[in-house]
Amino acid sequence: MAWLAFSGNVSASNQLVLAASWQPAFCETRPGVRECRSQTSDRFDADHFALHGLWPQPRNKAYCSVSPGLVRADKKRHWHALPKLKLSSAIRQELERVMPGVASGLHRHEWVKHGSCYTSKGAEHYFRDSVALMRALNTSRVRSLFKASLGKRVTTAAVRRAFDTSFGRGAGKRVRVQCKRVGARKLITELHIALARSRGEIRFAEAIAGGRKLTSRCDGGIVDMAGLTPRKR
Repeated sequence: MAWLAFSGNVSASNQLVLAASWQPAFCETRPGVRECRSQTSDRFDADHFALHGLWPQPRNKAYCSVSPGLVRADKKRHWHALPKLKLSSAIRQELERVMPGVASGLHRHEWVKHGSCYTSKGAEHYFRDSVALMRALNTSRVRSLFKASLGKRVTTAAVRRAFDTSFGRGAGKRVRVQCKRVGARKLITELHIALARSRGEIRFAEAIAGGRKLTSRCDGGIVDMAGLTPRKR
């Protein structure tokens, strides 16, 4: 789950969760969506993390100043009926690469539900910070670990060590590994990364240092390769 409980000196108002998907594994669970039907082994999301969303916490912090009609459309997954987003060509181009779900309107959903509570400055600001965080993750030892382990099992402990190496001691404790069993295989589908906001430009190492410690029910799973596993009839 993406929500966090807050206590002590951790403020709920500045907490975030970055949800980074491993797209080949996601596609095993949702093979019919557009971005999965078109996935290839040479596409960026075949061996890089994909942006699912950047979520202000707690989890029920959603749909800030959003009209009831848009909320209804979003909850019915009518994402292409949501308003088009005003994004610069540079951010749109990077977003389309790191968020394959753009093909299904995921970016509109994430802005309406979560981005509306992240900033009043508009979608450009929200996705600028989102892609900056993903850029840092995809140039880290964490991504290197996943790329080197395609088709193999990786433990949660190894993922956390990679976070420590890339972003500082204790960073791995802010990571939850999400897994799902597909057939006989248990796949790593997503990483949930607890972060803290600060004023000014968001920086991964600083943000994760202030994030809430997370537990993970999954002790590890297979790093899936691009290409759907044939289903038994």
